[in-house]
Amino acid sequence: MSLESRMEDFRPEKYLTDVIPHSCSSPSCRRHCQLRSSWSYKLEPESTMLEKIQKALTIRNVTIREMLAEALGMFVLMVFGLSTVAQVVLGKGNYGEHLSINLGFGIGVTLGIHASGGISGAHLNAAITLTYCILGNLPWRKLPAYVIGQFLGSFVASATVFAMYYDALYDYTNGNFTVTGPNATASIFSTYPAPYMSVLGGFFSEFVATAMLLLGILVIHDEKNNEALKGTQALLTGLLVMGIGLGMGLNTGYAINPTRDLPPRIFTAIAGWGIEVFTAGHHWWWVPLTAPFVGSLAGVFIYKIFVDFHNKPVLESGNEKGVMESSTL
Repeated sequence: MSLESRMEDFRPEKYLTDVIPHSCSSPSCRRHCQLRSSWSYKLEPESTMLEKIQKALTIRNVTIREMLAEALGMFVLMVFGLSTVAQVVLGKGNYGEHLSINLGFGIGVTLGIHASGGISGAHLNAAITLTYCILGNLPWRKLPAYVIGQFLGSFVASATVFAMYYDALYDYTNGNFTVTGPNATASIFSTYPAPYMSVLGGFFSEFVATAMLLLGILVIHDEKNNEALKGTQALLTGLLVMGIGLGMGLNTGYAINPTRDLPPRIFTAIAGWGIEVFTAGHHWWWVPLTAPFVGSLAGVFIYKIFVDFHNKPVLESGNEKGVMESSTL
């Protein structure tokens, strides 16, 4: 067919009707409109469908969004931490050592903060949440949502690591999950005191470790003091947790967090370790549940007494904040 013949058959109105609305009511025209609509629907971008899904699933309640953020952050923290412990224990030291566990929890804390920090503030610790409520930095009505989110994230992370390493657990224990003994594996998920530790000594260890945690967090985030550079807070908090593990983890495993310890303990009781997870270590389970609360309050009190209460804004004389005239020293 020649070019001239093709040009004669070309009718612009045939194509313009696809983009220009018209009001023709003839049967043939209505049929053409239906076909055009069908064709347009087929060409609808995928993003439109994703937008519809997003609109249907978007949660507008701020408290629930914060709860979900805490759950995700806690899940990330615990998966990294617990999986590292599992690899070290089940690998019999061939696939990691004590430093590996500290690194795993430090990385987990860093990523967990990045995952939830912009939404909930990334407490990821029931002791921190309670402390913030006491100080007035968080409304009491939000306390249950934060703790529930942390609990769920930690519990699901425990189940995830258990499923991931189930075959290795079965091989390591011959199917006999025990809390104490040479092939004990309950400590992969929750903390237990060293055999030489008394309950009082263990409580003091958790108290001091948690106090240092809160003290470090306040140092990192204090805008009136020498705060960390913007964007590095999560990394430094991860290094803080790693440092606590390196220096204060021998006695009790440094739980320093009720929602890091209790949900995995409940999971192990259900998954085959039994009620002994609550009776081992002279009923140790209540210590990592209570000592972090007391320690977190102590850490905040120490920092405020030594620094925060006295660190005032820039004085009217123009001196730097907190610096007095030399004549008054």
